[in-house]
Amino acid sequence: MTATAPAETGTEPNRRDPYVDLLRALSLCVVVLWHWGFTIIAWTPHGPEPTSPLQWTYGLWPLTWLFQVLPLFFYVGGYAHLRVWDKVRANGGGYGVFVAGRVRRLAIPTGALIAVWLGIFEVVKFFWNPDWMWRSVILILSPLWFIGVYLLLVLIAPVMINLHRRWGVAVLVSLGGIACLIDVGRFHLGIDWLGWVNFIFVFAFCHQLGFFFDDLVALPRHVAWSLTLGGLFGLAGLILSGVYPASMVGVNTDKISNMGPPNFTIIMLVIFQAGVAELLRPYALEWLKKPRVGIFNALLNRVSLPLFLFHTTAMALVILIVVIILRYRPPSEPTLLWWAERPLWVGAALLMMVPVLWVFSRKDLWYAFDSIKLLRQDAHQNESSF
Repeated sequence: MTATAPAETGTEPNRRDPYVDLLRALSLCVVVLWHWGFTIIAWTPHGPEPTSPLQWTYGLWPLTWLFQVLPLFFYVGGYAHLRVWDKVRANGGGYGVFVAGRVRRLAIPTGALIAVWLGIFEVVKFFWNPDWMWRSVILILSPLWFIGVYLLLVLIAPVMINLHRRWGVAVLVSLGGIACLIDVGRFHLGIDWLGWVNFIFVFAFCHQLGFFFDDLVALPRHVAWSLTLGGLFGLAGLILSGVYPASMVGVNTDKISNMGPPNFTIIMLVIFQAGVAELLRPYALEWLKKPRVGIFNALLNRVSLPLFLFHTTAMALVILIVVIILRYRPPSEPTLLWWAERPLWVGAALLMMVPVLWVFSRKDLWYAFDSIKLLRQDAHQNESSF
């Protein structure tokens, strides 16, 4: 693969790629909807314990190969960081400008969220001291591990970009090879703690793959098919080895989780997903030309990160109202009633995001309201024309 000029990919140097924006926003929104819709809360003496319907209906595991999209987010993030770094350098900026701009949007709301929940914990502990409170706070804040890894990749992005431009695919292969050797040490030699090191190397691979985004767009379509099939066969081989579970999300009945800590299956997963993304790109770009879709895409991009940061807070408030105040305990297994309740839980969590965003991210909330107004006006105009 050779470096491809932006003009060859149809993307101007200072213009956002709408498809990249769509992939980034959808990857975060899918995680949010998965947590809202497909998390089963079982109440134990130690507090709430989350699990997945896959524990009972494991045959749904192929869905996780499409909907475990955090690797895709890191892939798109790598492409975005490459473009931002080039823009910063072209404007005379350096490492400090790049890092400050990337960190500001993540670190401030994340820090505020952590501080608020730690404060709530101290207040509740002082007045009531329920046994389950600390466990609940940990569950609410647990998705933020992703922010920590992402910020680390931001800090090393300029170095990795320079390595990419000097050594190209060799850097990518090296990251994947190290991740593979770490798995060997973890599973064959029994060095369990090595697995946590792969939080760096596995997601660094996903991020580094994003540096090739423009090249993949410019290359013939059979390359995208090669990525898709290569990742697919790689995943099949790994899970059939008996070492790795089939699900790409954690399931209590599996002996390990492929994501906690991540292992070599996630590298195969991001290769598969990057191939699928490139195969869908021409159709998505045609769809994104529609004005209404463009407004919706901009809305998703504005609110996807706040949604991700605060979605567990919204869900916790819904559970507080339903379970603690109304004293209704939802089924702790995926019964017919549990499945029937899914739209209600997702809808309730989405409504609860309004007051949560009012507290933590008011500008994004107003932007969302304005975008919804534009979408309604466009729909009304189309109906009038018809």
